[in-house]
Amino acid sequence: MSKKNFKTNAMRILDSLDILYNEYTYDADKGHVDGVTAAQKIGKSLEVVFKTLVTQGQSKSFYVFVIPVDETLDMKKAAKVCGEKRVDMINVKDINKITGYIRGGCSPIGMKKQFDTFIHISAQKLDSIVVSAGKIGYQMELSPNDLVKVTNAKFADIIE
Repeated sequence: MSKKNFKTNAMRILDSLDILYNEYTYDADKGHVDGVTAAQKIGKSLEVVFKTLVTQGQSKSFYVFVIPVDETLDMKKAAKVCGEKRVDMINVKDINKITGYIRGGCSPIGMKKQFDTFIHISAQKLDSIVVSAGKIGYQMELSPNDLVKVTNAKFADIIE
């Protein structure tokens, strides 16, 4: 199947909800590509391309954070918005088991379970943001408000 006709689970979810998005593909010949490289490959500025990070709190609950690809999650701010004393990044080997996705292709849309999700506040002032479509080499651009709608997310100040 060509990349042009390929739909990820995240894309199918958006289609089913009649949410408009643009899809982008890029060559990921060596597997995992970091978010900054992905942004460059699709010709988008770093401010509009966001990465998806998954953490676990002391309560053992999982939390999803969507932040600009060139930024770092502030773990103290992240814990505070979750109501946890602390949160830690999940182990890379556990990504698929927890989310259904793999490293480098983790979308905030369509995880195995709906986890509490937080999007950095910088997204609020943008018309659209780009997030992983759920497969390495696939990105999708949509309105931040539509991402909030489909993930039940909240905007928060969560970067260093």
